[in-house]
Amino acid sequence: MLITRMNYKKGMCNFMVRRIFVQKREGFDVEAKDVLKDLKENLQIKNIEDLKILNRYDVEGISDKVFKEAKSTIFSEPQVDICYEEEYKTAKNEVMFGVEFLPGQFDQRANSLSECLQIIGGGERLATKSAKIYVLSGNLSEEEVERIKKYLINAVDSRECTLEKPKTLETEVEVPNDVQIVEGFRDMTDKNVKEFYEKYGFAMDIEDLKFCQRYFRDEEKRDPSMTEMKMIDTYWSDHCRHTTFMTKLEAVDIKWDLLEKVFDEYKKSREYVYDGKKAKDICLMDIATVAVKELKKKGMLKDLDESEEINACSIKAEIEVDGQKEEYLIMFKNETHNHPTEIEPYGGAATCLGGAIRDPLSGRVYVYQAMRVTGCGDPRAKIEDTLPNKLPQRKLTNEAARGYSSYGNQIGLATRTSNRDISSRICSKKVRNRCFNWCCTC
Repeated sequence: MLITRMNYKKGMCNFMVRRIFVQKREGFDVEAKDVLKDLKENLQIKNIEDLKILNRYDVEGISDKVFKEAKSTIFSEPQVDICYEEEYKTAKNEVMFGVEFLPGQFDQRANSLSECLQIIGGGERLATKSAKIYVLSGNLSEEEVERIKKYLINAVDSRECTLEKPKTLETEVEVPNDVQIVEGFRDMTDKNVKEFYEKYGFAMDIEDLKFCQRYFRDEEKRDPSMTEMKMIDTYWSDHCRHTTFMTKLEAVDIKWDLLEKVFDEYKKSREYVYDGKKAKDICLMDIATVAVKELKKKGMLKDLDESEEINACSIKAEIEVDGQKEEYLIMFKNETHNHPTEIEPYGGAATCLGGAIRDPLSGRVYVYQAMRVTGCGDPRAKIEDTLPNKLPQRKLTNEAARGYSSYGNQIGLATRTSNRDISSRICSKKVRNRCFNWCCTC
């Protein structure tokens, strides 16, 4: 069944898909100039002469009146943008391709567009889609174009889109008649488990799959559904479970004397903290938290506020307000998102900041400042030195900075990114919002 949205503004209905391209005017096309420079200097595409970036919007069911009003208020700003309706014509020496989010991936730009159109048009939300269009100029070979596409498109969250306009933006989803059961899962051999793992690209590892196998065999005494396996995989991913930080370190090879000294101090601290108790595995998470555990055991954290919720550190403090001392809680929240940031830097960094801010807010705490350190390698490293199936460090760094900035600004924390220093901005005298961003290692 196909459901089509309708715009009832003054009884005018138009189910046709309208398309508009928006390009920054000369002097305001900062993003295009940055990408062009990046392709020339880092990807070593010498034949590229110019690059244009256009945001493409498709809207279904919009009336002529609303479309005309939105053209210069929502789709674009006439002072800095150029609009092209329905099509953008390229020159002979130009190559054009588009990038869109994968199905199911949240499209912030399209969602905001739909909300804004609903405000000025009334009625129901309209179906919308967005894409980023790149127009390359120069004597480029097919191999160079493919290299550019591979560099600009992160296959984890995006894909190259068709340049043809669709007849409808509604996606017809076929409802499955039955839930797929993983037949024979309980009796799979190690070889079968490995094949199953590779076929479906699970985030959890093979040992996790074997654990699931033992559970369904011994406890449930049945084969699981694919839905159950995908749900377990989601909650056991690095994003939610912190497998990277909880992984047991069985062999540690340190070649720097200072780090070796620090690691020895960590092991001494472990002996003191876990004396008489079952010691936790040596892992990155324990390394990060053992010092505070030692201070607590020594009785040096008298101002620590303890409760069942220990997701963020809270300390008690007396703050002078209008000459009177009042009891306050100061919260410090760490958020780790190294793996999502590594494979999808924009969303990973945005989610990292979001988690760090949302948790204190849930404890009724006012968020004053935040800082993020992106654990990447040297962003000046050559593209060709990138490990197989990994993102270049420069792309990781820049995209993470943009993701951090985007999320902070959307929730009201004025966030400015800088790749060279720690930047800050005070957004209001009254509320004194300040947000620091440290997004790379240079």
